[in-house]
Amino acid sequence: MSKKLSRRDALKLLSFSAGAILPASSWAMNEDHHPILLPEIDLNLDKPITAIVCGAGARGNLYGNYAIQYAQQLDIVGVAEPIPIRNERYAVKHNIETANRFHTWEDVFKRPKFADSIIITTPDNLHYGPCMKALEMGYDILLEKPISPSEKECRDILALAKKTGRIVAVCHVLRYAPYFIKLREIMQSGVLGKIVSIQHLEPIEHIHMSHSYVRGNWHNSKQTTPIILAKSCHDLDIIRWMVNKPCKSIHAFAGLDWFTAANAPQGSTARCTDGCSVESKCPYSALEIYYRKRQWNYVFDLPEDKTKQAAYVLDQLKTTNYGRCVYKMDNDQPDHYTSNILFEDGLTASFSMEAFTSYDGRRTRVMGSLGDIVGDMNSFVMTDFLTGKKTEWSQKTDGHGGGDWRLVANWIEAISKKDPSLLSSTIDQSIESHIMGFMAEKSRKTKKVMDIKI
Repeated sequence: MSKKLSRRDALKLLSFSAGAILPASSWAMNEDHHPILLPEIDLNLDKPITAIVCGAGARGNLYGNYAIQYAQQLDIVGVAEPIPIRNERYAVKHNIETANRFHTWEDVFKRPKFADSIIITTPDNLHYGPCMKALEMGYDILLEKPISPSEKECRDILALAKKTGRIVAVCHVLRYAPYFIKLREIMQSGVLGKIVSIQHLEPIEHIHMSHSYVRGNWHNSKQTTPIILAKSCHDLDIIRWMVNKPCKSIHAFAGLDWFTAANAPQGSTARCTDGCSVESKCPYSALEIYYRKRQWNYVFDLPEDKTKQAAYVLDQLKTTNYGRCVYKMDNDQPDHYTSNILFEDGLTASFSMEAFTSYDGRRTRVMGSLGDIVGDMNSFVMTDFLTGKKTEWSQKTDGHGGGDWRLVANWIEAISKKDPSLLSSTIDQSIESHIMGFMAEKSRKTKKVMDIKI
């Protein structure tokens, strides 16, 4: 255990950013339409790091937008994207020359190396190919999580990264969020005494669940990635990072209990646009979510002409999965997932991922021998057992706690200085939480406690 701090020093730690309002972008938004918090870092580079983006979807645009805000640090010089309108819009936004626009990731690597780095934001099952090829050709990499849906592929990427010596940053953005950085700092300071146990909750929020994991790209685990990795590898990773001890074993239970055909209301139809008699009473009505309230529309490649957008959304609801009844999809992702985790020195953690909440944002409780912490990703309260004194840390945040662009900034700095130690989420650091996820899946399927072997 780290040396115990005095209460005065502990308060200094807590007050470092208490009540601070971090600067936010005036134009860039994340998928939840929160303004992205700006990193407070001056890299002072001689020239920007150049990058090719493989995958011009939501995350490809989010990371790529850093180059718009900080053109002196990052220059997007190429894009690979099979959907023509996304390819065109990305090329225009970043002024990418025609020769550097590609249909698929494979096309990028038919050319000799022409940039410093590759940003991989392809679908989960298409991470392995471009990552391995980029390492072979000497690119540094920003790799969207999860590393891969396959444990073997994760280990292959790790092995090749070590062999080539290239920098591979995994997009575990919560490690870069000021909230979790401060929470870890307090936990590691010793002021809580011995950390005995942690409870961590990821409330997905019911509409988010229906959008991404019932109707959306990750609705089928066999075709994409199990939800414990697709959604919650962030959480397994942040628990492991804050604990700073090796994981020994994991045990998991999960189920798909609600979004099934057995629960389809009488009078429901295959699509919400088919005249469903219960559509107006359904909390998951696609017409209400996407068409009337115009929420989660980032998944649609909306026309530039705003007068045509409503008709376009309605057409998408008639032709894509986003308009299908949530009870009549071919989804198999659990809508609730609970795991118990044992770390070195007997420290235990319980993690729950829950679909049926009215709110999102992680909730964490840390129990130590000298004090505890209760937090909700915007603030946390530490209680000293000896004095009963409560001290609060708070900060305005965004959907990922301000971690998205802080990750990009640190990745650029690591590349510019050729120093992966500047990153919190190198592939070496991120691999263990992926193994935890794979073992959790084995545990829930076999009903056995699984050992973690890195």
